[in-house]
Amino acid sequence: MATRSPLLFLIVLLITATPPPSESLSYTTFQSLFSMAQSLMARVANLRAARGDFAGAERASLIARKLELGTGLGFWRSIWSLGWDYLRNYAWREAASFELLGAVPDINELLGFLNELTRIESESGRVEWVRRNYRSALRASRSLSQKLLKVFRQSGPLREVMQTVEKEVLEGELVRDCLELGGNDLKGLLQILKDVALHFSPSSNRAEL
Repeated sequence: MATRSPLLFLIVLLITATPPPSESLSYTTFQSLFSMAQSLMARVANLRAARGDFAGAERASLIARKLELGTGLGFWRSIWSLGWDYLRNYAWREAASFELLGAVPDINELLGFLNELTRIESESGRVEWVRRNYRSALRASRSLSQKLLKVFRQSGPLREVMQTVEKEVLEGELVRDCLELGGNDLKGLLQILKDVALHFSPSSNRAEL
């Protein structure tokens, strides 16, 4: 995601890149990214606590707290350092853009799944949908999280959060929890992620995605 979370690296791109004014992304974009990711993880924590998975709830709550504190000094230091690296290191910048572009098909696949899920009105229908489609959604989510993690080569709070999210995707059934919640929060998060990824992809490749 569903991610994708995340996501914090994209703030670096929003700060350091200088696209034409007509194409620029606003502060509200990454503010929404933080808010939606934090809200989703808080809801996952509540869901897990309600079914008695208190260890899982605490892991989700920890991610939510880190996202809520995402504007703290430690994060901004990491953003500054990562942003400087992005500006001066052409090879890494190209690799990061490549990974973001490569993540778009995974995002599109997940959005397709979520569009189906959010159209189902009955609880029993959603349960059946998750049963039939969970493995495919998990596969796409794993692919997405692995591609996004490659962007974070530098140690620090940003990479730590991304690694924690990836572990929840791989081991903690985060994707299943997000689907059980109905998919709307994850859907909105992925749409923002896609918009930003396309924004920093070569214009010649955007039409294909």
